[in-house]
Amino acid sequence: MTTRTRLRSATALMLMLATTAVGICAVRAETPQSPPDATWDASQLPETRGIVKQYTLTPRGDVDGLILNDGTEVKLPPHLTAQVVFAIRPGDAVSVRGLRARAIALVDATAITNIATGKGAVDNGPPGGPGRRGAAQTLSGRITALLHGKRGEVNGAVLDDGTQLRLPPPEAERLTDWLRPGQTISVRGNLIETALGKLVDVDAIGTSPDQLTAVEGPRPPRGPNGGPDRLAPPPPPPPPRG
Repeated sequence: MTTRTRLRSATALMLMLATTAVGICAVRAETPQSPPDATWDASQLPETRGIVKQYTLTPRGDVDGLILNDGTEVKLPPHLTAQVVFAIRPGDAVSVRGLRARAIALVDATAITNIATGKGAVDNGPPGGPGRRGAAQTLSGRITALLHGKRGEVNGAVLDDGTQLRLPPPEAERLTDWLRPGQTISVRGNLIETALGKLVDVDAIGTSPDQLTAVEGPRPPRGPNGGPDRLAPPPPPPPPRG
């Protein structure tokens, strides 16, 4: 074998290896990944790919899944509605991780990713459930507006970067000197980030990170039948006098 032939063979081998490496990197880049703090690794589940034809909706109008162009139905929990509609739209190519039904074209999805953008949603359970509280952090900012419950009671505030603060109404009343528009404050609490914004469930509040006062009192109820401003109805009026 001549030197020229050997050089050509070596060059061809290097080009083949480089092409293979690029292909592997591309496949890895498209593979959806679970968040680092997730309990389960969704990338271990079977993958289904396709083009989104349309959303499927609950009776309330929440997105609970997708239909792909090949007729495959992808089921997702309604609490992922916001993440799904922000990341994935009809016509997008998606990668779905979840269990496939045996007899019909149905996937019970745990994660879905827009292949072109890398954005998507991973099911880590409903908000307020086990493992859904965010990491405790300390934030500072200027209050731009107060938040209220249905009866007008203050139950939070909005900072200048859009972060929402929530705390029990009795504590908001007690800490009214700090909860004023234009006031610069520091808070400590569990930070939850979603496609719709950031929320801090406040545990302490003060004028600076090293001067915080604990927020006490009962926490607001959580779950589908309750919310941060869900209070008991007022007592009925006394019966008329005979």
